[in-house]
Amino acid sequence: MSIPTEPIGSVPRTAELLRGFQDHAEGRIDDAALRELTDQAVADTVARFEATGSPVVTDGEQGKPSFLTYPVAGIADLAPDGAVVPFADGHTRQLPVLTSGPFRYAAHAADQLRATLGHTTRPVKQPVIAPSALSLLYPSGGIDGYPREKFVADLVDETEADIRQCLEAGAAVVQLDFTEGRLSLKLDPSGGLLRDFVALNNSVLERFTAEERARVGLHTCPGGDWDSTHSADVDYADLLPDLFRTRAGRFYVQLASEPDRRRVLGVIRDHLPSDARVFIGVTDPIDPRVETAEEVRDRVLEAAEFLPVERLGTCDDCGFAPFADDTSTSRETAFAKVAARVEGTRLAAEALGA
Repeated sequence: MSIPTEPIGSVPRTAELLRGFQDHAEGRIDDAALRELTDQAVADTVARFEATGSPVVTDGEQGKPSFLTYPVAGIADLAPDGAVVPFADGHTRQLPVLTSGPFRYAAHAADQLRATLGHTTRPVKQPVIAPSALSLLYPSGGIDGYPREKFVADLVDETEADIRQCLEAGAAVVQLDFTEGRLSLKLDPSGGLLRDFVALNNSVLERFTAEERARVGLHTCPGGDWDSTHSADVDYADLLPDLFRTRAGRFYVQLASEPDRRRVLGVIRDHLPSDARVFIGVTDPIDPRVETAEEVRDRVLEAAEFLPVERLGTCDDCGFAPFADDTSTSRETAFAKVAARVEGTRLAAEALGA
């Protein structure tokens, strides 16, 4: 008996790469030099994942300015004054806003995936941003000559291409990041916005076969940035029943930092689609304390009381640095938590009868 375990995505960028981002922004190095620094950071990240025994690796999103805005970084038809996301500690993140159409990605995740594949023979997971998140870039007042319906059609096409290129390039798994799902219930407690988000994401996923969707997952968490969250106070019981209507083959659910894990596990048990696997978070990236392998083991055994082991996996609660400038967690701490997740999952599988 084995239990799959996967990272969510980002890890803190190397110090050299962070300096490179700054030097590039201020014109001290060119694109080629930044690409070289990024490749060095990816190589180091993959090697560190492998050293933990992780059966699946990622590039740690080293080359992304953020998990959300990588497809539109640098495009001309954006203004900086979009929606503001407040976090519990008082800091905010502001999204850009689209000023004209048509909407097109400036970069696709498959480009980063191909570079990662050159550094490892292990299965590679590629995170991509969900279309529901990018839908927030369209201004509430509309755009002259570019109606929202046309924007959504373009967005669906672009997101499909982002996922499909990753699958065709060799990704073992493609993960849609859906942190805005829980946030949507703060913006609209009626659940209407959440259901709209699920429908939009499904309009992309329905373009894939059942076999392809088995390799596509959806990640939910309350946000994680500078050791704070934007929607941890939203009840999972209000989120998960609608979220599990997403036509994904895998779900990655933040759980380690939940105050009542057993209650959430009951909701998962009652609503998880019959053809899907759930990966539960067993390490908390915004807690500076590194979990022990035994703690991870016990969290997995707890989950196995509610869910069949053949439908269970483990993950980190969320990425360790979804925004490139978040240095609140060190790379050493991040990989120590990954190692605890890997070993604790192995111990749980052993306890369950391997």
